[in-house]
Amino acid sequence: MNIPERLTALRALMAEKGFDIYMVPTDDNHQSEYVGEHFKARAFITGFTGSAGTAVITQDEAGLWTDGRYFIQAARQLEGSGVKLFKMGEPGVPSVEEFITDMLPENGTLGFDGRVVAMGEGQALEAAVAPKNGTIDYSEDLIDKIWTDRPPLSEEPAFALGETYTGESTAEKLARIRGAMKAAGADIHVIAALDDVCWTTNLRGNDIELFPLLLSYAVITMDEMKLYIDEKKLTGDMKAKLAADHISLHPYNAVYEDVKTFKDTDAILVDPSRLNYALYNNIPKGAKIIEQDNPTIVMKAMKNDTELKNIVNAHVKDGVAVTKFMYWLKQNVGKTEITELSAADKLEEFRREQEGYLWQSFEPICGFGEHGAIVHYTSTPETNVPLKEGSLFLTDTGGGYYEGSTDITRTFALGDVPENMKEDFTAVLKCNLHLAAVVFLYGTTGYNLDVLARQPLWERGQNFNHGTGHGVGYLMNIHEAPTGFRCAIREKEKHPLEPGMVITNEPGLYIEGSHGIRTENEMVVRKGDCTEYGQFLYFEPITYVPIDLDAVKPELLSQADKDQLNAYHAKVYDIVSPHLSEDEKEWLRRYTRAI
Repeated sequence: MNIPERLTALRALMAEKGFDIYMVPTDDNHQSEYVGEHFKARAFITGFTGSAGTAVITQDEAGLWTDGRYFIQAARQLEGSGVKLFKMGEPGVPSVEEFITDMLPENGTLGFDGRVVAMGEGQALEAAVAPKNGTIDYSEDLIDKIWTDRPPLSEEPAFALGETYTGESTAEKLARIRGAMKAAGADIHVIAALDDVCWTTNLRGNDIELFPLLLSYAVITMDEMKLYIDEKKLTGDMKAKLAADHISLHPYNAVYEDVKTFKDTDAILVDPSRLNYALYNNIPKGAKIIEQDNPTIVMKAMKNDTELKNIVNAHVKDGVAVTKFMYWLKQNVGKTEITELSAADKLEEFRREQEGYLWQSFEPICGFGEHGAIVHYTSTPETNVPLKEGSLFLTDTGGGYYEGSTDITRTFALGDVPENMKEDFTAVLKCNLHLAAVVFLYGTTGYNLDVLARQPLWERGQNFNHGTGHGVGYLMNIHEAPTGFRCAIREKEKHPLEPGMVITNEPGLYIEGSHGIRTENEMVVRKGDCTEYGQFLYFEPITYVPIDLDAVKPELLSQADKDQLNAYHAKVYDIVSPHLSEDEKEWLRRYTRAI
C-alpha cells in the first residue's frame, strides 16, 4: 500500500471503532528518541522518516508536526501523500493539542496507542479534548491492524559493561536511586526509559539500530528490583550478576499487569515524560503518585572519573579516524569518484580500525552542497550524489566504543570554494569558539549561554533552527537529558550545567539550495576557580579533529578567536599525530598551523 491507501485503511478502522481523530507519535513504549523498526508506525502512516514528529489523522485531514531540523526533508517526503506539514514553532501553526481541540466534534473520541504516548502528553491530551466533552481511547494500536508485514520486536542479545567502563556497580547505583526515592517520599519507582534501565543494570543491547539499548522496564523497591525483559537476551553470567544484586527477571510485557497490584498505601515515583500513558493508567487510582524526573537522569549525565577517562580515550580514537578520513578526502576528491554514501562508508571504515569500536552512534548525516542545508539529511541510493570540488561537504557522524559514544560534525571545503561560503563557515566557527571559551557560574543553564553561539550569526541577520548542543550518553543515547544549549526553553533541558556533564557545541548555518555548515565539538563541564562569588565552571573540548582552514577567512576572526583556534589545533596535533603515518602527520601539521 502507498501512503494514501494506508490512510484510507486507517480511516475505515477509525470509523469502525468510533474514533473521530487518531494520533500516531514517533515514540516506542519507552518514549525513546529513536525507535526500533517495530515501532516506526508514524513513518509507516505518513512516509516521513525523520526522528521526531507526530501524525494526527481525521476523516478529512492528515497532518504531520515536526521541528525545524526536518522542515525541508518532511516537505519532500510528504509530497503527494495527502499529509499536510505543520511546522512546529512557526507563527500561526497550531500545536497538536490545539489542532485536536479544534477538529474534535462535540462528544467526539480521540484514539491512540497509550503505550507510545508519554504520561504527561496523555494528560495534556485529556485537557485538549475537555472543551468538546471528548473522550480518549488509548487501547487500540490501529496501525498494527493495517501494517501486515510489521517487523517483530527485536531479539538481539544483551552485553554487559564492567566497572572498568562504568566506574560504578549496579549495587552502588541502586543505593543512590533508593536514597533519591526516600528523599522524595517514595517506596516504589517505576522506570520505563531504556537508558535509565540500562544505566542502572550496566547492561546494553541492540534493540534500536545504532543505539545500544535493551527493551525493558524496571520496578524498584527498597529491597529489590524487578527487571522486565526477554530473558533470552541474557547470558547465564548476566542472570547470576543480576540475582546477586537482588534483581529478579520477569516477562517484558508483564509490567502492565504487575503495576495493577500496587496498594493504596504505596507511594510511587514516576516521571511524566518518561513513563507511558497506558502504564500510568494501570496503576491503581488509590496509590500515591509522586511525579518528578527519574533520579537516574542527572546521575548518569554527571559522568564519574572512570567514565570521563574512557570518554576522552574514545575521542582520541575517533579523532584519529576522522582525521584520517579528512586526509583521504582532501587527497582524493576530484581525482576519483566519491559519493555521499561512499564517503560515509569510508569514514566508518576508518572507525572500524579503532580498538573497541562497535558501530556508529547514529545514522550518518553526510550532505554535499545543497543537501548540507537539510539539517538531518540522510543520503539514500535515490538521493546520493558525487562529491565535486567547489562546494562544501557536511558530515555529522559518531562512533560507539566501549569507552563511550562520540558525536562530531565537520564541514569540509572541497577544492576552492566561493568567498560567501568561506564567510559563512567563518561565522559558524566564531559561534563555536565563543561558546567554548565561556567561563560561567555554577547554576547556569544552557539557555543562559546559547546566545553566545548565535550572536555572530544574529549580527548578520542569520540563525539556525535547531538547538546548539545536547548532552551525550555513555554508550547509550547520543542525545541525553537533562541539559542542552537552546534559545527556546524545553522542559527536558532546564537542569543547570554540572561538572562531569558531556555536551555538544554545534552551531550551524543552512542556505537552502546552496550549502550547509555545522561545526561540532563535544565538551566536558569542568570546575574552574572558586571565589567569594561562588564556583565557576568552564568547558573542555574533547573532540580532536582539525577545523578545515581551507574554509576559514582569518581576517574575519578577532585575535582572541585566532588564539583560541590555534591552541585547539595545537592540541589536536599533539594528540592525533602519534597515530598517523608520516605523510598524514605532515599534512596534519599544515591543517593545524597557526593563523
